[in-house]
Amino acid sequence: MNGQYRKDIRPGARVEIVLKKDQRSGRRTAGVVKDILTSSAYHSRGIKVRLEDGQIGRVQAVLMAEPSPPRNHESASDSSRSDNG
Repeated sequence: MNGQYRKDIRPGARVEIVLKKDQRSGRRTAGVVKDILTSSAYHSRGIKVRLEDGQIGRVQAVLMAEPSPPRNHESASDSSRSDNG
């Protein structure tokens, strides 16, 4: 996904953005979305977001649309146990 549509971006998504200072070079910065700053549904240069580290830029690529659910290690180990008691 290219980051032009707000519906494709969610807090927690892993994205690549272009910071204001890097617009000429096109250098991308990867991070996790904290806030979506663009209110419109579409923006031709990319939806503006704030990353969890505080950097602000326009989304150029959505790397992972939604965060993976946390893995529950207990359930995996519980199912492999057998009761011999």
